[in-house]
Amino acid sequence: MKQWWRKWSYEIPLAIGDALWEILVVQFAALLDRLTWRKVVALVPVAVLLLAYYHSVPLPPALMLVGDLVAYIDIFSVVLMLSILSRAATIAFLVKRAAMRAPVLLARLRTGMQRIDPRRRRGAGSAPRRRRKSNQPEDDRAFGGMWDQAAMA
Repeated sequence: MKQWWRKWSYEIPLAIGDALWEILVVQFAALLDRLTWRKVVALVPVAVLLLAYYHSVPLPPALMLVGDLVAYIDIFSVVLMLSILSRAATIAFLVKRAAMRAPVLLARLRTGMQRIDPRRRRGAGSAPRRRRKSNQPEDDRAFGGMWDQAAMA
């Protein structure tokens, strides 16, 4: 009888207390460690439904659609990220092309910006510049400016 009394008054309540501690404290703490925002957001529509049935209040359809939107927010975020990445790839391609063309454009700019310098001589192998000859004989040419009137008179 003493064993029976010890078992039911001491060992079984301790075993029940240990089991309750394991379930309500240890496993609950492990559940909270694994809990993410996504899981919390997924429970929002369930909570709204439970409140609606508990209070027996009719829910507007818009409130249920908000719950669906919250449930599908991860899909929306993936689509948004893919669209941003495609734009980023296009911008990277354009920057790469501009970087490849930059040396050619700079070389053209450098040769185009060289100014005529009297100190710079022509190369020894280059031909002298030809002077343009007029089609009119020397006698028929006008003197230009004010002298045209005086030369004609």
